[in-house]
Amino acid sequence: MVSPQSSIGVADVSVDDEFWSPWIERNREVTIEYQYEQLEESGTLENFRRARDGESGGFQGMWFQDSDAYKWLEGASYELAKRDDPDLRERVNEVIDLVAAAQREDGYVNTYFQLVEPEKKWTNLHLMHELYCGGHLIEAAVAHYQATRERSLLDIATGFADHVDDVFGDELDGVPGHEEIELALIRLYHVTGKERYLERAEYFVDLRGHNDRLGWEATHLDEIGGHAYADLPEGRGDDLMDVAGNLFLEDSEYDGSYAQAHEPVREQDTVEGHSVRAMYLLAAVADLVAETGDEALWAATELLWENMTTKQMYITGGIGPEHAHEGFTEDYELPNETAYAETCAAIGSIFWNQRLLEYTGEAKYADLIEETLYNGFLAGVGLDGRQFFYVNPLASSGDHHRKGWFTCACCPPNAARLFASLGAYLYSERDGELYINQYVGSTLSTTVGGVNVDLEQESALPWDGEITLEIEADGTVPINLRIPDWADGATVIVDGVPVSDGNRSSDVERSESSSGPVEYGGTGFVRVERDWGGETIEIRLDQTVELLAAHPDVEADAGRVAVARPPLVYCAEAVDNDRPLHQYAVPEGADASAAHRDDLLDGVTVVETEAAVPDYDGWEKRLYRPVEQTGTEFDRLEFVPYYAWDNREAGAMQVWHRLDRP
Repeated sequence: MVSPQSSIGVADVSVDDEFWSPWIERNREVTIEYQYEQLEESGTLENFRRARDGESGGFQGMWFQDSDAYKWLEGASYELAKRDDPDLRERVNEVIDLVAAAQREDGYVNTYFQLVEPEKKWTNLHLMHELYCGGHLIEAAVAHYQATRERSLLDIATGFADHVDDVFGDELDGVPGHEEIELALIRLYHVTGKERYLERAEYFVDLRGHNDRLGWEATHLDEIGGHAYADLPEGRGDDLMDVAGNLFLEDSEYDGSYAQAHEPVREQDTVEGHSVRAMYLLAAVADLVAETGDEALWAATELLWENMTTKQMYITGGIGPEHAHEGFTEDYELPNETAYAETCAAIGSIFWNQRLLEYTGEAKYADLIEETLYNGFLAGVGLDGRQFFYVNPLASSGDHHRKGWFTCACCPPNAARLFASLGAYLYSERDGELYINQYVGSTLSTTVGGVNVDLEQESALPWDGEITLEIEADGTVPINLRIPDWADGATVIVDGVPVSDGNRSSDVERSESSSGPVEYGGTGFVRVERDWGGETIEIRLDQTVELLAAHPDVEADAGRVAVARPPLVYCAEAVDNDRPLHQYAVPEGADASAAHRDDLLDGVTVVETEAAVPDYDGWEKRLYRPVEQTGTEFDRLEFVPYYAWDNREAGAMQVWHRLDRP
């Protein structure tokens, strides 16, 4: 078995960070409580009560509504892992008891089918999300068991997983339309050690693209449960048929790419279809590679990552531009105002890249996690902790706003579980070495290669590139420090000794994934090995305001620039600027400045650049006139971090701005 890098557990890390702590506290105190209220208001918990009581009919919400409860349980469990909360623990136990009471004797649990179509279970794998819901049940159970060491939810999950393992491969060959069960089964294998769960996950991955069951189902909807769709409340039947439409090409031929079933995973070289499904599948694939060392799967993974990051990803780390099928389209097709860039897809990308980081130890995956965390993911949650974006455009005329909840409410609880588990993304252990993957203020207490390590990190990111690490250990431990790709320059000082080409201490070397001297902007990891007894590592990452251009094949961004002060991408909002945003053009090599504003948006660093704007002189009573008679003047254009937009009065927003070349 391959020995991958492993994430440090949630309970081993305590986040204490000027930037992230307010988000995490708000998530615990506001968001998780608010989302529990939504589970009641949306009927999610009532569905479980009706299933518990043996009722029929009366199902409320989307047919995959169960997953909202499971994701809430997962996020709440991470909070319990970090500190005890008797009230939250009691509420978690109440929901677990509901799920246990609703579960059938054979291990099956899915309130839609139990209430609406009990005779139709496992007949519509493409659309009905039984395995997707079950996967989230398993993930919640693993999180709860690791947090509490109680088996109440884990026993429910293993009962369901055993039922799945009994049915699939023997009674039925098929794969889920919406991936999730695959990665969940591998997590369950890690906790239980039962090979059957790993083998069933591998079965689902290997069968995808080989089995035509999904195609058969798509062309036989009336035969496999379509009669009940119209009975779903609030037009849910129409929603389901809209989803079914994504399974077909314009010529009405079945197209498996929506569910990544167009060809076997090992033969895929472009990311296709529904972006969340793709990310969950690829997260499972990365786990399988780590377990098996499958070279063909790894080769496909590398091709798919390169395709996504170089041809199909927004500057924010967001993915999936198309509204109709919530997913990928063609290479370089990245529209701004109509961008979909679902919050769940950004979260899925973080899941995938964390696994790639754990397997390879390569810093490029941590770089992308950082980019997505601060931009594509964080924009999905409002500063009040109660408003959410499902869709994350990169331009708006002022009519796109966060909402408190959604009919399809996958994003809010997904965001909550990521906030609650953020500590697990900061540090990793690989082959007896400690990796510092993300610079977030925190304390770590863990064991690395049998050596007890206590580490305290202070970080001023994203506003300033000053990081300090203080380390205590029982013995020798190599520490690997990520130098982000965006850093214009970086300086590392170990116990007061600068690391440089001319004065490099003998216990400092660059890892194989690094290139160039660190003080001149090298990327990757810097490796420092010694006995640690309270020594300090100081890191200085140089931040500058950058004007970034898109690849020439990205039509939407031709002749435009984006403003970044990494790790943050910036946007302009109408509320901060006197002119309509379309009038501003940023000069090549524009003078730019950055200043922190404690009084704005809970404290942000704003950026200003000079910008050319049209001169209004001579336009009185004129709608058109010759170009040579027009003029320009200069104004200042103000930007705020992209994650913070739409938290004030409504107005236009844009990330990409016209470039003014001499």
